[in-house]
Amino acid sequence: MLRKIFASIIVASASISSVSAFTGDATFFFPGLGACGQTNTAADFIVALSPSEYAGGAHCFQRISASFNGRSVIATVVDLCPGCGPGSIDLSPAAFSQLADLSVGRIHGVTWNFI
Repeated sequence: MLRKIFASIIVASASISSVSAFTGDATFFFPGLGACGQTNTAADFIVALSPSEYAGGAHCFQRISASFNGRSVIATVVDLCPGCGPGSIDLSPAAFSQLADLSVGRIHGVTWNFI
């Protein structure tokens, strides 16, 4: 029994360590109809991904967790950000404001991952 528990812990640890984290800038946008086919508002916790992470819509409606300076937010992928570089994200105003004041406009060094 102890071996089974130990084996389960090793598998769980390997799964956690294989989670890819991205780092880039975060900006915000005023949403409407997104590339995933859903209409959203500025109050929704949503995100648009760069073309490389959007992957042709493969991540539509997945959630991400983004962090900056000890603050974090969970947002749902609903759009493509054609102007975003790899690792950068474009958040709704509601989501961005969980990481920084909207007056900042752009924050550098945001880390995020799919959850």
